[in-house]
Amino acid sequence: MDEKRILLKHFLAALAYRTQKALRDAPPEFADFRAAPKVRTPHELIRHMDSVLGYSRTYFLGGDYRPPILPDFSVAIAHFHEILTDVAKHIDLGTELHGITPEILLQGPFSDAMTHAGQLALLRRLAGSPVPPENFIFADITSENLSPNQPQPPQPRQGLARETIAAQPSPAAQGS
Repeated sequence: MDEKRILLKHFLAALAYRTQKALRDAPPEFADFRAAPKVRTPHELIRHMDSVLGYSRTYFLGGDYRPPILPDFSVAIAHFHEILTDVAKHIDLGTELHGITPEILLQGPFSDAMTHAGQLALLRRLAGSPVPPENFIFADITSENLSPNQPQPPQPRQGLARETIAAQPSPAAQGS
């Protein structure tokens, strides 16, 4: 597998990890939390993320994709991971992309899905059940694990990495 495909697959693993981090230990009512009118609920976001990844799969296989309407949130989450795994399978197999480059796949549908993983985390905070902070540099993300069964975040690490980050001036301070 070439370097671009390795990075695409790792990005999908990071998407799986971040999505599950945002959903882990969410209260049952979170699935239907609506922050404001016309703002997607977490359940609607998962379906949309499924749709975006299914759309990306059409660049490998052709055709079109419409995600199923799944009334049970946990079933919708499982289906999202199935589509994520299927897209990764085509990356692994070297299935040819049609009409799109790996870079555009990343900047388009893959990044769109990652944006929505961040929205899930924000909605958790708005729903009164914030996601604990984490330094994703130390996350146990592997391209082999695209399932909903993601590892727990590592314990916060002390030492050089944290001190180095804290010692760097902010971009605003650098400009003055």
